[in-house]
Amino acid sequence: MRTRPLRAVLSALGIAIGIAAMIAVVSIPASSAQALRDEIAALGPNLLTAAPGRTFGGDNAELPETAVPMVRRIGPVTDVSGVGVVSATVRRSDRVDAAETSGLAVYAATPDLLRTLRGSVHSGRFLDAVTERYPTVVLGAVAATRLGVDRVTPGASRQVWIGGQWFTVIGILDKMPLAPEIERSVLVGWTAAMERLDFGGHPGAIYLRVESDQVEAVRGVLARTISPERPNEVQVALPSEALAAQRLADSSYNALFLALGGVALLVGGVGVANTMVIAVLERRREIGLRRALGATRRQVRGQFLAESVLLSSLGGIVGVLIGVGVTAVYALSKHWPAVFPPIALLGGVGVAALVGALAGVYPAMRAARLAPTEALA
Repeated sequence: MRTRPLRAVLSALGIAIGIAAMIAVVSIPASSAQALRDEIAALGPNLLTAAPGRTFGGDNAELPETAVPMVRRIGPVTDVSGVGVVSATVRRSDRVDAAETSGLAVYAATPDLLRTLRGSVHSGRFLDAVTERYPTVVLGAVAATRLGVDRVTPGASRQVWIGGQWFTVIGILDKMPLAPEIERSVLVGWTAAMERLDFGGHPGAIYLRVESDQVEAVRGVLARTISPERPNEVQVALPSEALAAQRLADSSYNALFLALGGVALLVGGVGVANTMVIAVLERRREIGLRRALGATRRQVRGQFLAESVLLSSLGGIVGVLIGVGVTAVYALSKHWPAVFPPIALLGGVGVAALVGALAGVYPAMRAARLAPTEALA
């Protein structure tokens, strides 16, 4: 290996690539899963949502106006708020075509919505008891981008056109992973929506926080509490489950990448085997001389097998380092914690050594079978 370093490096490179791919494929999903757990813990896994479903006739159902006060009466509920769907559309100005809605919805909201969702204001401020009565709006993160509003500046506030009226933008929200529909919406005060936009007062979605150990219990009674006569027309969901399912779908290609890493490892093993076969052919005289001086077949076989294992193990160590580096860089770019399962790190070197042992079996046996006279000829 010292006399032919370039060959040794190229032979170990295939092993290193395969191990690096496997380390990355195992560690990146682990980092993503930890980031998801941290995200859900920060946002709160105790958020429930209720929305109208369908009637038996297939029409859209409607939640009663008293739904939010009824939910507030449930003992374990700590916070509750609702939003209502407003039929008006939002545009940058009155000169934009009415059909151009940018895929945004207009919701009526109350001041307690932000506290219930544990959201934060990126710029400006949220609705309060005063502003919710006037033509003011708060934009979700996506809505602000699509409407071209990046910040709220006192004294130079932007306005948007809603239902034939100008509404002043007073705030922009940060992202809300547990309520993505809020990110794509424009929030108008509940009172202002009823007085200015013909909003009927029926909530289109209800958000509630419950005590952590009572989530399933409240989930079971929520639909009947909201609509005692037609509980089947109420859809109850746990947003953290949807977020976890989405992240699981995003990582559905992990098995494919793991398979590609296995193929690279197999190719690396073939490369090591090829190197060892060539080494046996090139060192026939060395083998014959050792045999003539008293070396047994077992010793010759051990020499070439040890070289193969050492070559693959070095490739495995380099592969683990590359895999750790790739995972750390990727996790940093996604603002995730870098997680490295110990079994993956130790298993990477172990698998590399195993591949080296298997790749070196045939060359070692071939070297051991050479007769001294034949090797020295």
